[in-house]
Amino acid sequence: MSCEAVAAAALLWLAAGPASVPAAAPPPAVAQEPLFAEIVSRARALKTEVDGYRAAGAAPAPDFAARIGELAALDMKGHIALRDRGIDGDLKCILRGIAEDLPVKLAELEKAADPKARDLALRDMAYLLNDNVEVITAPPQAPV
Repeated sequence: MSCEAVAAAALLWLAAGPASVPAAAPPPAVAQEPLFAEIVSRARALKTEVDGYRAAGAAPAPDFAARIGELAALDMKGHIALRDRGIDGDLKCILRGIAEDLPVKLAELEKAADPKARDLALRDMAYLLNDNVEVITAPPQAPV
């Protein structure tokens, strides 16, 4: 079948359908809830700290690993809260992914043997922390 025939068939099929499809309601915004606001606050603070380490070429503070672990635990708590509400969206999955990726990025940072490797690990950590903020603070989108 030629492309024109397929296009014509699709046009006829679409014309036979309903004139409009009602838009689905967007999922609820969670950024203002205490748990998610805490995640955003901690992720922002840690990203600022990581940016400072990169600028100074310095190693993270001794308690950095513990604070990354705490943030990962909060991300998993956020994932579970959304799951328990029956919310099946990207945010739930992304929070779980970040909770799982933070310890991996921390291990890479701890293994960095030279300044170049440390800077690369810190850059990856900064991206992940920034993502942590952006996925929560992004306006909710209606499911497609």
